[in-house]
Amino acid sequence: MQDLIPLAEKIAVILKDRRENIAVAESTTGGLISAALLSIPGASTYFVGGAVVYTLKARRAMLDVPDSAFAGIKSVTAEGAMILARAARTRFEVTWSIAEIGASGPTGNRYGDPAGHSCIAVAGPVERSITVETGNGDRVANMRTFGAAALNLLIKSISSRS
Repeated sequence: MQDLIPLAEKIAVILKDRRENIAVAESTTGGLISAALLSIPGASTYFVGGAVVYTLKARRAMLDVPDSAFAGIKSVTAEGAMILARAARTRFEVTWSIAEIGASGPTGNRYGDPAGHSCIAVAGPVERSITVETGNGDRVANMRTFGAAALNLLIKSISSRS
C-alpha cells in the first residue's frame, strides 16, 4: 500500500483545495483504494464513504444497483465499471466517485475474465474509464496494480477539470 500513498496525497490536495468529495466502489482491490485515500491526514474533508462490492449481493445492497442495470452488459467491462461509479456517486451524493471491478487471481473470475483483468471508471464532472491487463495471476501484485491504476485515473480526471 505504501506505493499508493503518494498518489492519494496528490488527490487529497486537489479535492481539499476545491472542497470536493469522493466515494469509492471497489471489488478486486478489496479496499486498497479507500485505504490509500483514508491514509492521508484530513481525509474526512473529502472522503465520504466506500464499499467493497465483491459480490452481486453487495452491489445490490450497498449501491442499490439492480440486476437490470446490467441487462445485456458484461459486468467486468469499462461500461460495467461506469455503472458502479455512477451509482456510487449518486448513492453517496459526492462530486467524484471511482469504481473498480475485475479478476485479481490466481485464476480468472466466474464471468470468464482472466486473472490480471480490471476495469476502472471515474464518474463526476469528468468521466473516464480504463481496462488494465497485467497478464499474471499474482493476486496481491494485481490488487496493487489495479489500485495504482485507479488512483492514477482519478488524478488524471480531477486534474483535467478546470
